[in-house]
Parts: sequence; structure tokens; C-alpha cells
Amino acid sequence: MNSTNRRTFLRSAAAAAALTAVPRVLGANDRIRLGVIGTGERARGDLSCFYRFSDVEVVALCDAWDEAIAKTQDTLSRAGRPTASEFADYRALLDRKDIDAVLIATPDHWHKDIAIAACRAGKDVYVEKPLTLKPEEGPAIIAAARENKRIVQVGMQQRSGDHYRQAKETYFDSGKIGKVTIARTWWHGNTYHLRKCPFQDKPAGLDWNRFVGPLAPRAWDPQQFWNWRAYLDYGGGQITDLFTHWIDVVHWFMGQDLPTGAVATGGVYNYKDGRTAPDTINVLLEYPGEWTATFEATLAPGARGSGIEFLASEGRLNITRAGYTFTPLKGDPIEVRAGAGDPLTVNHVDNFLHCVRSRATPNGDVAIGHRSALASHLGNIAALKKQRIVPEKSWV
Repeated sequence: MNSTNRRTFLRSAAAAAALTAVPRVLGANDRIRLGVIGTGERARGDLSCFYRFSDVEVVALCDAWDEAIAKTQDTLSRAGRPTASEFADYRALLDRKDIDAVLIATPDHWHKDIAIAACRAGKDVYVEKPLTLKPEEGPAIIAAARENKRIVQVGMQQRSGDHYRQAKETYFDSGKIGKVTIARTWWHGNTYHLRKCPFQDKPAGLDWNRFVGPLAPRAWDPQQFWNWRAYLDYGGGQITDLFTHWIDVVHWFMGQDLPTGAVATGGVYNYKDGRTAPDTINVLLEYPGEWTATFEATLAPGARGSGIEFLASEGRLNITRAGYTFTPLKGDPIEVRAGAGDPLTVNHVDNFLHCVRSRATPNGDVAIGHRSALASHLGNIAALKKQRIVPEKSWV
């Protein structure tokens, strides 16, 4: 059986199984059966963390490109896991009553429709950040999660980081840092936004129209497919891809998550390759607690690095995924390093799985994910309109 016929057979078999499946009630000792929608590099990275837990079984994969599914099947095999059923349409995957949860790792323009459909189908959801493509999408996803009593974890893994939690408790919850006036954030030189498609002709097993999905139809474009983060139809560029992580930490530490206004500027200054998302951006958000948050990013190769720095009356805290340093007004800096590997995502997945069983609220709950994406969207809109933007009531 050739690969195309094999995949057709597997999809037909999976669809038939869905018609006869009985809804599951998840017991304390049952394996959590996971479906994956969007099987690209980020999904495979997430799955490497899900694989660490023996009570997780990946049973279904869905993507618009058969090669992405094949690569994920290979990672399953190398991890000693059985082959998963294959789907081209996420709705067919969600029809399976024996799937408990789904990992959504599609481009951003698909997040809303799939997340809402998953909640209505009775699945718990781990969705990559940003939660939304547009600010008005967030309340609808929250409503679907709450009405259907679903666990929705947004992939902002810092929320599950031990050293992030320690820094918050030690300096913010205690008040030791004093009055914070500025939270500076930056993320320079992220080369993932500069990816070049290795082919020009559309692969036979890639359904371009399905990839475009809810967007306006368009001709095949290899760069829009391969480097979709550089195009505002599919995502929000560096602001929603990168700043969302950092502003989420700022919201968490500061205890406020709704800016009163945003200004921003930027543009495509260096990479004149057809991208629509700025390669250079500066954002300034104002919050009701009399403090501001900033973000600066450029893809130009002269800059590198990322992080957050809180400037306060009793010192400053610099924190990254590698650890943090607190520098008091008097005395020596205090440094704490993070664990090796990727403990943030492993912890975040662990928290999600725990909540699937306990029905507790996850660390990166859907409402939290919405507010952090909203702050990022405000920056994008302000940059595009070249004016100060305030949140609309329908976005909140």
C-alpha cells in the first residue's frame, strides 16, 4: 500500500470508528487520549513534552500537509508510541468520542474556530499562543470554554516556570521590589521569522486551500505557507508571537492585565521580501496602576537576545527563561538560574494534564491567554494606525 492510499485508508477507518465510539468518562487511572491539530515543528516540540507522561496516548493527527503528519508519526515511532489515526479535516478528528483533549498548534488564524469547536465537542484544549488572531475573538473562545466546562491551557509556559513563580513571590508578592514604574521587554534577532521556503512548487500532499481556511482565497505562495508569521493575515508578527510571552509575565507579576492605552511604531525597514508584519517594532502600553510596559524588537542581525526588566523604587529585576537577577538599591545582586532543558513547557504540559483530571483552573487559563494576546493586539493596531489605541468594550 503506497503512502497516499495508506493515509486514505487510515482516515476512512478513523472516521468509521468515530461513528461507533462511545463517549468516555475519564477515570483517575485512565490514559488521556490526545488529538493533535496542526503537526508542524511547534507541535512536535510540544509532543516531546507530552511524551514524558506515560498516561498520555496520542491517537489522532490532523494537518493540511501529509508530510507534516508523516514527520509526527515518525516522532511517535521513535518515542516508542503507536501510530496515530490521520485526518485532513479537524472536524472529523473532533467527532471521535474517545479523544479527551486536543493540542492545537496551527497558524493563529485557525485558533478561534478550532478551539471553539473543540470545546463544543467536549474536548479539553492545549492551544499554542497567541490565543487569537484578532482581539474580538477572545471573548467567544472564553464563552465556549466556560459554557462547555472545558479546560483550556494557552501555551504561555512561563506561567509554569519555577523560577518565575519564585521571583514573583519573593519580590512582587512581598513588595520587596517597591513601586514598579516601567516593565521593559525586548526580543531581538528571532531568526524563525526569516525562514525561507525550501521549495517553490506546491507539494502534491499539501492542501493549500485548507491551510488558508477562513481567510480570503489566494494563489499558492510558498513564503506565506512556510513563513506565515511574517504575514499579518495569519498572525501578528513579532508582537503576538514574542511579546505575548513577555507581557503575560508582566501581567502576572504586576496583577494587572488590561492596558488603558497603547502607542506603537515600526515597519518593514530591512527585509523587503514581501512580508507584511514589521521587522522592527516599538510598543508602549499604559496601565491603570501608574506604570508602563514596553516592547522592542528587530530582526536585523545586529541585535540579539530577549528578556524582561522591571524598574522599581527598591531595585530592578531582570528575568529570562534562563533565570533572573535582582539588583537592590544597596547590596549585591541576587542571581537564580533555571533548570536545564525545557522545564517550562514540561511543567506547563504537566499542569494541563493535572487539570484535565482534577478540573482545576490551569496556570495559563483561557481568560489569561486572551488578555495577554489583547495587549499584543493593541500594539499591532496602534502601529498600523499610527495612533493611540484604547481597548474596545467588545474586546475585553
